[in-house]
Amino acid sequence: MSTAKVKRRVGKYELGRTIGEGTFAKVRFARNSETGDAVAIKILDKEKVLKNKMVEQIKREIATMKLIKHPNVVRIYEVMGSKTKIFLVLEFVKGGELFDKIVNHGRMREDEARKYFQQLINAVDYCHSRGVYHRDLKPENLLLDEYGNLKVSDFGLSALSLQVRDDGLLHTTCGTPNYVAPEVLNDKGYDGATADLWSCGVILFVLLAGYLPFEDDNVMNLYKKISCAEFSCPSWLSFEASKLITRILDPNPKARMTIPQMLENVWFKKNYKPPVFDEHCVTSLDDIDAVFKDSEEYHVTEKREEQPAALNAFDLISMAKGLKLGSLFDGEQEFKRETRFTSQCTANEIITKIEEAVKPLGFDVQKKSYKMRLENLKAGRKGNLNIATEVFQVAPSLHMVEVRKAKGDTLEFHKFYKNLSSSLKDVVWKSEED
Repeated sequence: MSTAKVKRRVGKYELGRTIGEGTFAKVRFARNSETGDAVAIKILDKEKVLKNKMVEQIKREIATMKLIKHPNVVRIYEVMGSKTKIFLVLEFVKGGELFDKIVNHGRMREDEARKYFQQLINAVDYCHSRGVYHRDLKPENLLLDEYGNLKVSDFGLSALSLQVRDDGLLHTTCGTPNYVAPEVLNDKGYDGATADLWSCGVILFVLLAGYLPFEDDNVMNLYKKISCAEFSCPSWLSFEASKLITRILDPNPKARMTIPQMLENVWFKKNYKPPVFDEHCVTSLDDIDAVFKDSEEYHVTEKREEQPAALNAFDLISMAKGLKLGSLFDGEQEFKRETRFTSQCTANEIITKIEEAVKPLGFDVQKKSYKMRLENLKAGRKGNLNIATEVFQVAPSLHMVEVRKAKGDTLEFHKFYKNLSSSLKDVVWKSEED
């Protein structure tokens, strides 16, 4: 544990901690060893891609995404492949999720919400003009950069099973139920553009109200409310904002407000600034075909470490907001989908203590090296809560533990972490000031 012998690399990129995961992919923080630039690398399992016959589709969508250069969409820089994995090198956005901002501070003032909504519509409009639809728009997929600008993540990649039939409509039901348009749920085909706009309307409601317009513990009741657009705007919203939301959340996709109409809306237009950017810089698409070739000539080299990763100053800064390291080690951190604490215990002691603390809470524990996967055996609001933990070495006598929600409900994760914290009081390091 004193030093890490070998750091994990993929080509010229040095991989760090996991910053997100989904059904088909995992996202890890990384840095370019040649330039020192921070990136995020999305890792797809090649076997799953081949098994689901998604090769041509993924090639097409990645090629489209590489051509999308918009200030409010997370960029794809390059694509690499090994014998078993596909690596998408993405722009690293360090400001966190818009979801965290809502949970920490509640509903937004109309001026602040309007700014984020305008940036969201700018991104959606640009991508739709190039035939790219998101189909899983929600606050968790909206990131903020260090300047507070919105960045849409996974545009065109979150829903990889894109299928347009002869009727010109999509027929894949996907997305998070609370944000999904009625026509997506009824399985009769839908237009990707109008479905995305419905999700934008739900997001605007959440920004202004601080809660979801459609929510019910019973899934069938939830679908019924969405199909009928059964909701009401809170009394504190202005008339113009309420009217705009009502026009976007029209259950009839043909009557739903369009982006051109939105750009002329009185509420939307206030302080509107069209995006200014250069989208004509040269982009190479050669790496996309190379990813799927069997020859080792085209494969990127992977090197793995045998011991837990040691964190240097660069890694610590990447975890903090901006350059404020205080936000990383504060005992009272703001609520989010991941959190961290430091400990002077050994890595093995930390792993043992966490295992002892979570088993009485009904969690199954899987261990691999200095990583743990915790799964609640009892299903919650969004299925079984899955927690990923990893122990990092900051110094020979100091470790940092990251606790991150991998799947399930974010509020349930918050409750879990409170219980875990109370059980680990003798493990968490405190300074003399504390």
